Amino acid sequence: MAKERVKEYAVITASTWVIAVGIYFFKFPNDFTFGGVSGLSVVLSRVSSISPGTANLVLNLVLVAAGFVFLGRGFGVKTVYCSLVLSLSVSALEKLCPLSRPLTDEPMLNLIFAVLLPAVGSAVLFNTGASSGGTDIIAMILKRHTSADIGRALFLSDLLITLSSFLVFSIKTALFSCLGLILKSLVIDGAIENINLSKYFNVVCSRPEPICKFITEKLHRSATVCDARGAFSHSHNYIVFTAMRRAQAVQLRRFIRQEEPDAFILIANTSEIIGKGFHGE
Repeated sequence: MAKERVKEYAVITASTWVIAVGIYFFKFPNDFTFGGVSGLSVVLSRVSSISPGTANLVLNLVLVAAGFVFLGRGFGVKTVYCSLVLSLSVSALEKLCPLSRPLTDEPMLNLIFAVLLPAVGSAVLFNTGASSGGTDIIAMILKRHTSADIGRALFLSDLLITLSSFLVFSIKTALFSCLGLILKSLVIDGAIENINLSKYFNVVCSRPEPICKFITEKLHRSATVCDARGAFSHSHNYIVFTAMRRAQAVQLRRFIRQEEPDAFILIANTSEIIGKGFHGE
């Protein structure tokens, strides 16, 4: 248990650092404001003398405190941890690697990394049951104490923060921020789906025993076997149902083609498998 917990928090920490790098090196220096606490920090830094990193730290600390007040001490250890690590990491980068201008002169390249790095990091956090805090804490409070539509409320808050860039920054920067808001949700959804991607097999064969033995003994997975009858040949067959990770799927496909060359194989992608050995366990 302790080893698994250390491994889990190592993944959470690394993912949070990826988010921090994307925010500090690509989002802050380009004044991208697409949603969240980091986006609001960019706006506040322009209308005040506070740096984006400091504004991000203060806002996250305020939200963590609000979480303890409205949700109690156990409102989410992982959320508190990620929020603090993210805020402190961004503040540390601000002191260790001060930036006076964007890393590149290509706004689109900066936008891609400003979206990609935090989105991938957030997807990994989501996959471990954590979040980077920020507006997620607001969502938890609203869910606990109101009947508001949380998804719509968060989208509207992100949209308002993004639209505020039209009042503070140039039209070009504001339009890039709007594009970033659109891309962020698409990239996060795609990243989550690819992280959880598995393969679902339907194998029609006459000898299921070797296939099932390979699945259980070599791949350490399980399978379900059903009787079947061919509609054209009327011959008696079996259908083997199983699901596994992509690397295991390659091994199973190769084994079936070698041992049961006449088998009929249907392989489908799936990212929603609930049960033992998968994400929903």
